[in-house]
Amino acid sequence: MTEMTPSVSTRFEPAAEAGAATVKRTAKTIVPGLPAAQGLYDPRNEHDACGVGFVAHMKGKRSHSIVQDGLAMLENLTHRGAVGADPLVGDGAGMLMQIPDRFYREEWAERGVELPEPGHYGVGHFFMPRDGALREKIDTIIADVVRSEGQELIGFREVPVDNSCLSRAPEIVASEPVHRQIFIARGAGIQNEEDFERRLYILRKVISGRVREELEGGTHGFYTVSLSARTIVYKGMFLAYQLGAYYKDLKDPRFETALALVHQRFSTNTFPSWELAHPYRMVAHNGEINTVRGNVNWMAARQASVDSELFGNDISKLWPISYEGQSDTACFDNALEFLFQGGYSLVHSMMMLIPEAWAGNRLMSDERKAFYEYHAALMEPWDGPAAVAFTDGVQIGATLDRNGLRPARYVVTDDDRVIMRRKPVRWWCRRRRSSANGVSSPAACS
Repeated sequence: MTEMTPSVSTRFEPAAEAGAATVKRTAKTIVPGLPAAQGLYDPRNEHDACGVGFVAHMKGKRSHSIVQDGLAMLENLTHRGAVGADPLVGDGAGMLMQIPDRFYREEWAERGVELPEPGHYGVGHFFMPRDGALREKIDTIIADVVRSEGQELIGFREVPVDNSCLSRAPEIVASEPVHRQIFIARGAGIQNEEDFERRLYILRKVISGRVREELEGGTHGFYTVSLSARTIVYKGMFLAYQLGAYYKDLKDPRFETALALVHQRFSTNTFPSWELAHPYRMVAHNGEINTVRGNVNWMAARQASVDSELFGNDISKLWPISYEGQSDTACFDNALEFLFQGGYSLVHSMMMLIPEAWAGNRLMSDERKAFYEYHAALMEPWDGPAAVAFTDGVQIGATLDRNGLRPARYVVTDDDRVIMRRKPVRWWCRRRRSSANGVSSPAACS
């Protein structure tokens, strides 16, 4: 599990009956920008139907051109997103990339600080409330949690932005968060990068819990966009072109990555917000997960019995896996993150969550059927028309729902790049020769 537990829609609370920590439910809205349940509207029904894609160098070569190509791909997905009555308001856009070590290292060097070697420090990106007193309180909570979890706080960085591309409507201006990054050095006793990633995951969960507890159940505009030693996410309630125009970091040629996962959101008959823009910490998704209510409830029910040698006694710090007010994709990302940090490989986790249609499939090998049949006893399918791209910052891939109802195509170019997106990638092929191409399948690929 990840950020999941009885979500706002969960009526029964098996974890609570077993003595596990629970979250207070209140009538007030949890995610800024989303109203409380009223009439025919319920924030539990937040869904997306969007544009998704990625660009990656297959040999792991980092360059700023990957950032530029990611932004170009995103702009070519403009038609997959939604625009409000105000033509400068979109449902959301974002990009997940590897941590640009050279860029951050030189930025901190200008302040007289030398960052640890790559993999020995993590970077968090936070949406912060506009209220200065609240920001100061949250800063104190974050610093306290970092120390209590045995890590070392390097410092905070204000993320430079240019909001001249955004609407000047008062309600839009009021919803824009303050952007802050945190840099955390690896604590003593951590053996490898995988263990550090797990510690940062636990740390993020503890921060979220403390903020909600001390701010009386709400977040008041606080949201952890990402916290990792491998990846960083830049996103917001944008139109496609506004992402690159808003974040000044993305224009810097020192900002280098070997992969870029992009997304343009269309929030189906629901409300957009900064927090619900994609990508999340590991996934971006086109389509909708129709079984999300049952999936979230079952994940919550398992909290009392789940165990992990990798988490040890810290596993109780992870509850709840999903908070109320999240979209279907956010809940899915929570579940994937929990499985991955709990020891399953990335592809293994994806095949557990979105299995192929294996029952009665005479074309599937017995070994593959046995894999799916075994895991069906551990995890219910997260089902619905969906094309999901996923990454841990080292590996990147994509998969479709069991019926292939949200198609996606990929191209491998002769300069060692792989490009996947919701629609054909002709825009890329006009610039590079392709050496292979195909259509994604319901089996996880990476």
